[in-house]
Amino acid sequence: MTLSSGNPMRTVLLTLLLFEVVVFGLAIPVMIFLSDVSGATAGLLGGAAAVLALVAAGLLRKPVGYLVAWMTQLVGVALGFATTSMFAIGGLFLLLWVISFVLGKRLDAMRPPTTA
Repeated sequence: MTLSSGNPMRTVLLTLLLFEVVVFGLAIPVMIFLSDVSGATAGLLGGAAAVLALVAAGLLRKPVGYLVAWMTQLVGVALGFATTSMFAIGGLFLLLWVISFVLGKRLDAMRPPTTA
């Protein structure tokens, strides 16, 4: 489940992942101050999620990048167990990811087949 190399939605997906890096980092103080999660736990959870999103963004040119990116979306929603606001924010990112991916697949389907 990847998009073709010339698909403009790949840029959108990459941008979403980079925004998630920022949001996961900003979720750390929210976990600490609003959800009473210890600093070490919040740093570990938010930092790991941010690194996962960054790795997914770096690997998005390869098929494994899409697998890591889908896992990133699930991790973003799962951060809601640490701070409930991430259920909504992670869900929004998941929704944007699915919409962008589906639109990218539609663009791929509209392309004429290439001959080599």
